[in-house]
Amino acid sequence: MAQRSSPSSAHEQTILVTISGIDRTGITAGVMDVIGSAGADVEDVEQTITRGRLSLSIVVVVPPGRDLVKELLLFGWEQQMDVDFEVVDSTPTPRAQGQIVTLVGREIHPLEFAAVAAMCARAGANIDRITRIARYPVMAYELVVRGGHAEELRRNLLLAGRDLRCDLAVVPEGLGQRATRLIIMDVDSTLIQNEMIDILASEAGHEAEVSAITSRAMAGELDFTESLIERAKFLEGLDEGVFMRARAQIKLTPGAATFIRTLNALGYRTAIVSGGFTAIADSLADDLGIDYAFANTLEVVEGRLTGRVIGDIVDRQRKAELVHELAAKEDISVDQVVAIGDGANDLAMLNIAGLGIAFNAKQVVQDATDTALNVPYLDAILYFLGVRRDDIENAGLA
Repeated sequence: MAQRSSPSSAHEQTILVTISGIDRTGITAGVMDVIGSAGADVEDVEQTITRGRLSLSIVVVVPPGRDLVKELLLFGWEQQMDVDFEVVDSTPTPRAQGQIVTLVGREIHPLEFAAVAAMCARAGANIDRITRIARYPVMAYELVVRGGHAEELRRNLLLAGRDLRCDLAVVPEGLGQRATRLIIMDVDSTLIQNEMIDILASEAGHEAEVSAITSRAMAGELDFTESLIERAKFLEGLDEGVFMRARAQIKLTPGAATFIRTLNALGYRTAIVSGGFTAIADSLADDLGIDYAFANTLEVVEGRLTGRVIGDIVDRQRKAELVHELAAKEDISVDQVVAIGDGANDLAMLNIAGLGIAFNAKQVVQDATDTALNVPYLDAILYFLGVRRDDIENAGLA
């Protein structure tokens, strides 16, 4: 327990009181009772509990003639809590709008915290608060950073993030962070682990040829539209029952069902925009409760695929257009859109959205986007939205 001489009580004083020790029921109530009985006013309170240890900070305005410090020291002695105090300026510290920095990884090393803190200091900013929001299946921490030049801070943090062993996202603090959002995601290798066209090509006996073209298209080496038309030709002659057989082979990305259930529980709107095919994408949307689905249509004549794609093709440009169209339909700004994808075909929508996330993406995509997530769980994206793992599990959504 701190032992200090009490500050003079001849006039009103503003005191920062810090109480720490093993947390027990009734500590906060007891402290507030002592403060209230002394006729003092509380101007600010922050409390945290870490591994069962309480840290309680209270800014108190003490009226003349009351030795509140002595009474609090007595309370601390009785409760076996450490009590410290400091006379502070009576003017509240201005709280500037901050940046929310989220770190996600299988583990987060102290050197990674150090790198983020160093970048904050370089931009004249400071870490105001650090909160753990998940420890399973990955670790996730949310940092509130204030001060400095916001754009410089964001740029420095994102630059530093590329050298970290964990993933990092930066979004502005404020109402936008709490607002209803629209989540738009790619399907192949994002929502699902498969590539739809590769499954169909396997049925046609051309999996190797089509898979090679798919890989080059996703890496940005081939024009997507031309590659899709070329790959679709290999599907000519398949019966339309192939869509049902392909759907049965689809494997969701780990955490995908939890991700969608949680988004729906939060009231977010969801959309999938796929370079795959409507017959499969629509089925996925129906099964998972996704609000919108856009994909390509394979022509079927007399029950068999012709090998042609008909209608508008969902390519890079179309995905970007859908970000604007769906945001307008939902009456929200593009800044409230979160886009998720893994291939070069997704780059335009990732860069247009308020938050674009390259999910286990090709290197060309990670290099061209601000935020990447390289853990195999789709629901880890929820941590970038400020959702705690405990809340997901307590709501029965996991």
